[in-house]
Amino acid sequence: MRYGEILTAGVLALFSIYLMVKSAELPIGFIRGQGPGGGAWPFWLSGIMLICCAMIALNWWRRTSPPSQSDEPFFDNHGWRTIGLVGGGLIAFIGLIEIISMYGAIAVFLFYYLWFLGRHSLALSLILSLATPLLFFFFFEGLMRITMPTGMSFTDPVFDFLYDIIY
Repeated sequence: MRYGEILTAGVLALFSIYLMVKSAELPIGFIRGQGPGGGAWPFWLSGIMLICCAMIALNWWRRTSPPSQSDEPFFDNHGWRTIGLVGGGLIAFIGLIEIISMYGAIAVFLFYYLWFLGRHSLALSLILSLATPLLFFFFFEGLMRITMPTGMSFTDPVFDFLYDIIY
């Protein structure tokens, strides 16, 4: 467990640095009359993540966190099974984006995660897995004017209806 904690913090720190470098290709400061530059949010959020990784490493070095004091294995059988189920769900999610749209894939993944993995009630799983993509749609498409993949043509009637609400 001890080495798993520092390894995870190290990988996340490297990912944070990579995201900061890529974000800095766009303006990361405030642009007068426009607001934050295109790389501002990714850069500063990655910077915060890097600081968190440094704090995890400090706690690991000082042995003040429970994982840094543990000699237990990082993953047991249940941990590996969970990684497989969640990872498989994410791979299916990515594959579904081009077929049933980003929002449809979010709905399917949320339902799978809440109902199958989380063992929540069917009603709660259905409500959250349908409401969340709708909120995301109106946020990204309506407020932010960012178009997400809409999948194959059989999803067009749904999006035509939702676009009519926005416009």
